[in-house]
Amino acid sequence: MFVLALESTAKSASVALCRDGELICQYYQNSGLTHSRTLLPMVRDMLKNSEVSLDEVDLIAVAIGPGSFTGVRIGVSAAKGLAWAKDKPVLGVSTLEAMAWHGMAAPEGALICPVMDARRNQVYNALFEFVDGKPRRLCADRAVSMDDLVDEIKKYEKMNFLIGDGAKLCYNYLKKFELSALLPPEPMLYQSAWGVAMASLDKQPGAAGELLPKYLRLSQAERERQERMK
Repeated sequence: MFVLALESTAKSASVALCRDGELICQYYQNSGLTHSRTLLPMVRDMLKNSEVSLDEVDLIAVAIGPGSFTGVRIGVSAAKGLAWAKDKPVLGVSTLEAMAWHGMAAPEGALICPVMDARRNQVYNALFEFVDGKPRRLCADRAVSMDDLVDEIKKYEKMNFLIGDGAKLCYNYLKKFELSALLPPEPMLYQSAWGVAMASLDKQPGAAGELLPKYLRLSQAERERQERMK
């Protein structure tokens, strides 16, 4: 089964093509260009270089958040457009769960801690552990303060394997409390479409019209609108 995966929830963007869980190709950019300019051309070029057509793709998977509001919308819209064009099933996965697949590089028994900078003194986070070759969720996706995250991970008394664009920030914060923390190699530090593809393998896909983003928080525009209404 061919899975085409898209990841655009943060500053970097990537697309990946996997067959039966094996990575065939991944295209990654962290150039600062907007994902609306790069994501679909990346899909086109990757499929062309892999000599696989969109007709041969069995499933389109996409990270639906949390993350950048604009980035999430671009990824979801791109996945819907590709799925509608070829009548393909589509599947949305948690950005944080997709990131947790990078925990394959963590020491045995480590706490897998994906963290994305959510601004406003918060990070998007969920906690996982690796069991039988895949991440097992320990809590729901949430926006949480660094202090609350520190209080929670203290209870596990484990090495903390940090992943994501908030990993370095979190690493320095944990060191203040003398908590054990480890960063992966740079190529595995950030979000990836490969993780999206892997996270999709045990889930049930649906129709493009059912695909919705998962933001966790209101956008700035929505928060300002609520303030005005008060």
